[in-house]
Amino acid sequence: MIRLSARSAVTIAIASVFGLITLVWPLLVHRTDDHLVQPPWVFLLLLPIVVLVVVAEMSEDGLDARALAILGVLSAVDAVLRGLSAGTAGVEFVFFLIILGGRVYGPAFGFLLGCTGLFASALLTAGVGPWLPYQMLCSAWIGLGAGLLPRATGRAEIMLLTAYGIAVSFLYGLLLNLQGWPMLAGVAIAGHHEMLAFDPSASVGANLGVFLRYTLVTSTTSYDLMRAITTAVAILLLGGAVMTTLRRAARRATITGVVQEPSGQVASRRQA
Repeated sequence: MIRLSARSAVTIAIASVFGLITLVWPLLVHRTDDHLVQPPWVFLLLLPIVVLVVVAEMSEDGLDARALAILGVLSAVDAVLRGLSAGTAGVEFVFFLIILGGRVYGPAFGFLLGCTGLFASALLTAGVGPWLPYQMLCSAWIGLGAGLLPRATGRAEIMLLTAYGIAVSFLYGLLLNLQGWPMLAGVAIAGHHEMLAFDPSASVGANLGVFLRYTLVTSTTSYDLMRAITTAVAILLLGGAVMTTLRRAARRATITGVVQEPSGQVASRRQA
């Protein structure tokens, strides 16, 4: 388990606030003039840098060689899983491994796995684009939250993770839809009524109601629902076996060096 120090916790908190602003920016805009409404480009350009700073900070703080090896393997497996499912009709297997990794190795590891897993899968599936930092940050939150869930064992733990997987599957789609809503559904023009369009002159409550209708129509009952189902089924069927394997990998001894015995023989030094 990667230790989550106070400094790393503060770094994650600052990055999370920064990222949340870039995700919910349509609800923070209020304009009554006819000027062009655009997303906060400065924030969008800085978001990848913020994510990289957080990953570097946490890696420096407590990521030893063994944890780095496990992180690399799980990120590669996550990339392959996403390549196999590719999000077709919402069928995605990428989140269940992030949830299990965060649960077994802790919130710091879950945050890192969410970032590196989505980044590796984007390279593999040609999914690199302006949406990638958002996906990485939201996935990092999913892994972080899995590591912060209350203690449970046996079937109760599986049910807890299943319920968590369903909830975050819908929340992930909700947040990604929100940041792109004005660009995909359009911006309402004064004097014209657009049922699902973003209206910069409307109140937060009014825009929130329109957005909820928009996301319900476009993804909640289709892509997000299928994502929740596939994540829940994967955890129910494979969660116990995968977590057992991950916990066994964390306990296995690893060779860290060699020790020269007085007799001249070379003995391996192992770390439990």
